[in-house]
Amino acid sequence: MSQALQGLMDGFAAALTGTNLFWAFFGVVAGTLVGVLPGLGTPATIAILLPLSVNLDPATGLIMMAGIYYGSKYGGSTTSILLNIPGEDASVVTAFDGYQMAKAGRAGPALSIAAIGSFIAGTIGLLGLTFLAPAVAEVAVIFGPPEYAALMTLGLGMVVLLAGASKLKAVLSGIGGFLLSTIGIDLFSGSSRFTMGQVDLANGVEFVALAIGLFAVGEVLVNIEDRSGHSLLPVPRRLRELFPSKSDLRASAGPIGQGTVVGFFVGALPGAGSTVASFISYTLAKRFSRHPDRFGKGAVEGVAAPEAANNSATAGAFVPLLTLGIPGSASTAIMLGALFLYGLQPGPLFFNENPDVVWPIIASMYIGNIVLIVLNLPLVPVFTSILRIPYHILYPGIIVISIVGVYSINNSLFDVWMLVLFGLLGYVMRKTDFPAAPMVLAFVLGPLFEQAVRRSLVLSQGDPTIFLMRPWAAGFLILAVVLFLGPRLKRKSLLKKK
Repeated sequence: MSQALQGLMDGFAAALTGTNLFWAFFGVVAGTLVGVLPGLGTPATIAILLPLSVNLDPATGLIMMAGIYYGSKYGGSTTSILLNIPGEDASVVTAFDGYQMAKAGRAGPALSIAAIGSFIAGTIGLLGLTFLAPAVAEVAVIFGPPEYAALMTLGLGMVVLLAGASKLKAVLSGIGGFLLSTIGIDLFSGSSRFTMGQVDLANGVEFVALAIGLFAVGEVLVNIEDRSGHSLLPVPRRLRELFPSKSDLRASAGPIGQGTVVGFFVGALPGAGSTVASFISYTLAKRFSRHPDRFGKGAVEGVAAPEAANNSATAGAFVPLLTLGIPGSASTAIMLGALFLYGLQPGPLFFNENPDVVWPIIASMYIGNIVLIVLNLPLVPVFTSILRIPYHILYPGIIVISIVGVYSINNSLFDVWMLVLFGLLGYVMRKTDFPAAPMVLAFVLGPLFEQAVRRSLVLSQGDPTIFLMRPWAAGFLILAVVLFLGPRLKRKSLLKKK
């Protein structure tokens, strides 16, 4: 503990130099812009700027990349809340309630809670990275394919918790998302699955096209058809309407705390990522809420929980990267490549052998968190003014941003056509009351679940009891059953009392 504290103090001394401060500021601002603009993505931005970082000192270059990484987590919530366009993968969940709050004239409180929750969770997550990294890394090493399969089962079991009025429709939506996730090249056999001869589908369905189509394009189509949707979205006019009330802060405290813990530990698991963390945190917040019926209709807790998990997972992702040399996401994989370019080998001795690199990076993340909250909270009135744009300008603008964002990922017109297809699907789902959230959740978790199950069965030579013989795996499966059956058992007990 004392060694970590001393290392952090030395890191602050290095991070507060003019050069490192400049590149930290550059990174967080660039990351925020990347988060706001859909399509480009954090990994692509880090990769583009990688040649620039090679000319910098190792600590300075990695400080810039870390700034881009967690800055994008802040920025992604802005367009999710205001326009229903997820700027970043993990911000899809924020759109569920954030956009509904904006439609109710509460865009300001939603943006503020997102910023506050991100700051608190990011800071606590960094404390975990500072003082708990070796211990958390030991737990992460324990996680093999059976544990991942059980964790993904837990996540898929939460599909029911994302249901609207009909549990059956939620399950069908989830099955649809799972089936979509199977399209592409089978990693085990190398054969094509369900590509229908389309080379563009070899890498699978593009997630951004699916998410933006279901949410942004589907929303625009519904509002264009509905004449009442032609009016401007309500804009907060008084200063107190731009920021959360005391009741908002009280309601958000628990979800922020839960999201911080879930995000950090899920983020520390290689391959899980902040998108999975935000989904799990959101569904847990809904499951244990006193008013679960408000979720999906503008619950402030529905913004607080995923945003906290999203940003805490960012700190968690650095645990396996620095202590094991295992990247937890595409972004940290590129940072691992940067470490190799600098001639550094992350692993169990990395903290002791390279303190002049590790501690300035961690210290700069504390500083960047403060910079981001200082930048984002004062800009809430500016962001909410976007809602003043007339619908006949706003809706075409949303479509243009969506098309450009999707096209910029692979420079592919095929992805744009997929965006159109999923936009029409989103419209139909909205009109028939099929929830889109279960489809997106199953699409994200589907490949992780399939790979983990198949690897587990290879390890056990086809014996399915491997999932019950591993304590962590068995624990996750039991929790999945409890969460799945809990609401039904509760309803039955209430009926018996009546």
